[in-house]
Amino acid sequence: MAMSEKQRLMRKVQACTFALVEANLYLDSHPTCRNGLEYFEKHKAEYDKAVKEYEEKFGPLTANASNNSKRWEWVATPFPWERGES
Repeated sequence: MAMSEKQRLMRKVQACTFALVEANLYLDSHPTCRNGLEYFEKHKAEYDKAVKEYEEKFGPLTANASNNSKRWEWVATPFPWERGES
């Protein structure tokens, strides 16, 4: 079965999150490593882009991202972990 756009974007966010956690762990013990810092910055930019794209299309990924003063968006769309083609 083909992956929906929602699933594809969620996987991108998850992959970027994994890369950031790994870079974080590495940088904890190598805080001045230029390559590690560049790796972190690259994946942070990719993460930010993926999250923005996901949230523009499918709603907030976390309750913190709900920023509509007229409606609590977090419950207005399916939660990110809920399956569906929407």
